[in-house]
Amino acid sequence: MITVTNNQVAPSIEVSNVTKKYGNVVALKNLSFRLEPGERCALLGPNGAGKSTTLKILVGLLTPDLGEAKIGNMEPTSEEARRIIGYLPEDASPYRTLSVRENLEYIGALRGIEDVALKTDKLIDMLKLREYEKAKVGRLSRGNLQKLALALSIIHDPPVIFLDEPLNYLDIPTQENVISYLNGLNSTQLVSTHIMGVAGRLADKVIMISHGAVMWSGTLMDLKKLGHEDEPIESVVARMLVNVG
Repeated sequence: MITVTNNQVAPSIEVSNVTKKYGNVVALKNLSFRLEPGERCALLGPNGAGKSTTLKILVGLLTPDLGEAKIGNMEPTSEEARRIIGYLPEDASPYRTLSVRENLEYIGALRGIEDVALKTDKLIDMLKLREYEKAKVGRLSRGNLQKLALALSIIHDPPVIFLDEPLNYLDIPTQENVISYLNGLNSTQLVSTHIMGVAGRLADKVIMISHGAVMWSGTLMDLKKLGHEDEPIESVVARMLVNVG
């Protein structure tokens, strides 16, 4: 399904019976879920659950052994899908010999942004990178590298966004700026995280996976209802994951 809102395509995301192995290790096992256009969803699970593998399949970096993934009705590897996808990997690697501004303007130009300098300035200021805009990427701190990688993933205002642990290494003011910015975008978003607090700030829906398969999905309100009176949602999630493990 594809809808058009404010001149942007907001596609659905669909994963159907996807299995992926690394040698004898099963990373994903018959994984299936669907996000409707405009939904903001957290892919929640412990380390090693298959979250990063799922995102890599959805952006076309990996091919499933069985099953399929679709962005709207498009293959993730298609040129049409790649134009509308924004992707932040867990360990992003911007061009280390270029400066912060050069990275943003180069990627912005490749993405066909009309006023690259203006968009670059907007992201530099939003992410508090102004004093580092001429610094080479190889000299950035881990936090500032994460800021740049995030900016590169959203510089073209993509209608569908995949983010792998987007708030890692960010200071609290920057986290708040990023959360506000992402929540204000008109896009379908899938955020991979193992931290319930991140899921709660960036998503309305949760897909919980363990050992490469969906173990629960629903809204955040549905998840809270599974707890005892006044039980923190983190405790609910921990109990569910322990029971599955």
